[in-house]
Amino acid sequence: MKDSSVQSSVPNRWIMAGAAFVMQLALGAVYAWSVFLTPVMKLYNVSKPQANLTFTITLVALGITAGFGGYFNSRFGPRTIAMVAGTLYGLGVFLASFVSPNITLLYLTYGVIGGIGLGLGYIVALATLIKWFPDRRGFITGLAVAGFGGGAAITGPIAANLLLPSLKLNTTFLVLGITYFVIVVAAAQFFRRAPEGYAPAGWTPTAQQQTVRSTREYTLGEALRTPRWYVLWLILALNVTAGAALISVAAPLAHDFTGVTLGVASALVVTISIFNGVGRLFWGWVSDFIGRPFTFLSLFVIQIVAFALMPLIGQGQFALLFIPASIIGLCYGGGFGTMPAFAADFFGPKNAGTIYGAMLTAWSAGAIVGPTLIASVDFRTALYIIAAIMAVSTILPLVARALARRQIAAAQAAAGR
Repeated sequence: MKDSSVQSSVPNRWIMAGAAFVMQLALGAVYAWSVFLTPVMKLYNVSKPQANLTFTITLVALGITAGFGGYFNSRFGPRTIAMVAGTLYGLGVFLASFVSPNITLLYLTYGVIGGIGLGLGYIVALATLIKWFPDRRGFITGLAVAGFGGGAAITGPIAANLLLPSLKLNTTFLVLGITYFVIVVAAAQFFRRAPEGYAPAGWTPTAQQQTVRSTREYTLGEALRTPRWYVLWLILALNVTAGAALISVAAPLAHDFTGVTLGVASALVVTISIFNGVGRLFWGWVSDFIGRPFTFLSLFVIQIVAFALMPLIGQGQFALLFIPASIIGLCYGGGFGTMPAFAADFFGPKNAGTIYGAMLTAWSAGAIVGPTLIASVDFRTALYIIAAIMAVSTILPLVARALARRQIAAAQAAAGR
């Protein structure tokens, strides 16, 4: 039983969850990138792959930094690291307003500096809330990243319909950089460390939770020596590959397929963003009931159909495009909402921030492969290729499930000795 004095001294964990959600809305604005794609191509006089490389570099920097962010969060505390994250993210976007027409400097400012801030901020929310919510692990990880998925739903239309037409690209980056800094740093003030071994008053794990959760706390080094970590890494990388490909070109793809203007096509960016955010919360919640392996199996199967049907949509059928695009956004977000809990199940919550942070290098890998693929060949061919990748991916959740059962059986056998 937890000491009542300890329970009464802790801050309201739901306030921290709300602050994390707001912070992630600002961070997740990065998913509105396709709105900036055409303006970047024109202002910097570069090709679509060159312009889209900015988005790829941003996600690569995010994924790499998140691995270190988990350690820094444990070392310096969530409030400090979240403030550093907001400063770097805002600074990167702010500085991007001064670098045209040098595309290399755009990669450095928006991509590297901004991406480092994103990586630090993203992992802080997850690492902190996993420890504060052992009773709602799937739901809270979904909530923690739902804001990230939904951020573009706010930034996309504001940038496309208000900022870019009136202020143009450079001033838009300046305004957004300042805004991101203020929001993230303000939200950081509510973050606190969870007490060691924290659990809500009166809560104990259910029998089902005890059968799927690791009975030991792995360090990052120990996790990296198990095949389970690499299977989870590959599952996440492949799910990111599919979703990041569509997100990176959503607006121009809608224009190419259906003939609508880029301004109208921004509605698709908003829709994908909304479903991206909803998917993180929805699938994270579902995974608490059907398990993480079956959740990812569902995500892959659903995306096979969605990606295979999208190329059949043609001129004048913009409304139809929303159906597969929304489904893909839902599944893309679902991967991020489910995987943190999956990693905590396999390796324990104590070092989950560091372990999952390192796993987010899969985000970097998927962010390279997906956008590069869809920008290198015609859109319809790329979508069919991604559908095939999703079909092959369906085996991995079953492998993960088998590894989990083996882990549980081994732990039970050791306990019975």
